Order: sequence, then C-alpha cells, then structure tokens
Amino acid sequence: MDVRVRGSVPPTPFLSARDLVETEYDLSLPVEVRVRTDPDERTWAAHYDDRHVLNISRQAATSAMARELALHEFAHMVRHEEAHPSHTQSTDEALFLALSGRSVERRKLAHCYQIANHMKDIYADDITLTVGPTRKLVSFLESKLAAAVADRPGEPPSGAMTAVRDGGFSRRSPAADPEITAVNAAFALALVERHDLVGADHRIYDLAHAAARDAEEIDLSTFKRRFETLSQDTDESTYRKALVDVTRDYVVGPAQAAD
Repeated sequence: MDVRVRGSVPPTPFLSARDLVETEYDLSLPVEVRVRTDPDERTWAAHYDDRHVLNISRQAATSAMARELALHEFAHMVRHEEAHPSHTQSTDEALFLALSGRSVERRKLAHCYQIANHMKDIYADDITLTVGPTRKLVSFLESKLAAAVADRPGEPPSGAMTAVRDGGFSRRSPAADPEITAVNAAFALALVERHDLVGADHRIYDLAHAAARDAEEIDLSTFKRRFETLSQDTDESTYRKALVDVTRDYVVGPAQAAD
C-alpha cells in the first residue's frame, strides 16, 4: 500500500494502520491522506479512478484514536476495491425501494443514511477487527454511546415532511436524538457480539438499555439482530434486501414493515 500524508501531522499512525492492513489485504490504488481543519468532520474516505483519499480532521489525526480511525477507513477502501455489495449498492436506490409512496420526516430520512453507513461499517470492521487490536474500538464505542445517552435532547428535533429522492440530502451524521441513539446502541452491541469482544457484564450493555428506554418505539433487539447477522458472503440482492428491511423497520416499525 502506498500511503502519502499531506499536512503537518505525524505520519506514524497512518503508516502503522497501513502495516496492519497489509498483514491480510492490499490496495491497488495509492492512498492520499488529507488533513482538514474542521473538527466536526472526523474521517471520511473518497474514491477516484487513480487513488483513494482519506480525509481526516487535524483533531482526529493527532488523537489517540488516529491509527484506529485510519485503519477503519483503509478497510472501507479494501471493500471498495473488492466491489463488495455494501460499498457498491446505491443507498438512494435502496431507500427509494424501502420508502416509495411514504412521507418521511427529514430527520428520520437523514437517520436512514446513518443506518446505511452502519451497515457499511459492519463489513469494514469485519476487516478492521481481523487485523487490528480491539480495546480502543470498544472504549470508543462505549464513550460515544455514553455521551449520546447523557446529552440527548428532551424532544427529537422536528422536520419538514418530504419524499425520498435521489441525492437529496447530506451524508453527514445528523445530531443524535433518542431514536437514532437507540439504533446506534444496537449497532455497537451487534459489532461487539459479532466479534465476541466483550462479556455480558460490560458497561456497554447498560448504556444500550438506557438508550432503548428513552426510545420505546425502537426495538433494540431487532436492530441488533439486523446488524449482527449480516451475511459474511452476501451478494448484491441479499444486501439490498437487508438494507431495505432495516430502513422499513426504522421508519414504519418492525410490525408494520412485516405486513
């Protein structure tokens, strides 16, 4: 893997993440690391015909999580080069199939994109947790969930009603509210259980159940199962159905989605 760091930050975390990936995988295209000044845009990957680009905030690039964040994004790049269904399936297409004919609050539609990203993350972290250490990731998931549970607003933000349309909304993560916090908790539990990272008495379970109590309309176990049981060897059709199903679960509820 050819990794080039552009910006006045230490390159060591990125080169260390590269070394971990190279124990099992490789990338055909070079990786350019671009350091950004906006601390709210922690990390995201972009893909071009001749390179991958890892965009990372200066704050994240100099943090204790820099190597783990880079490793996660490198794993997304591996999935992209593999043409894995989770990384080739159009989210807009799947959401249209799931929600066609329905009116959906803008905030909930934004949350659907976040849920789709969770599904991509499951497959990226199947790589991350194969080649890298797990302790920091578990601590990161726990701290993010604890912060969301502690800082949740009293009422979810209201949003205009809108129909699903292709490319209509930003992919940036929306502000947490109780509903999406509960889904995020389900994702965290699914990830740690999929890879057997923690015991049943770990604090992350208490945090997840606290999040679920604040969002009674979200079935924590349903979403955990959706994420945890994503097939390792999925194909395009199977993955599309999984994304459509989890979207319907979130917008209309599991009972109605099954009708």
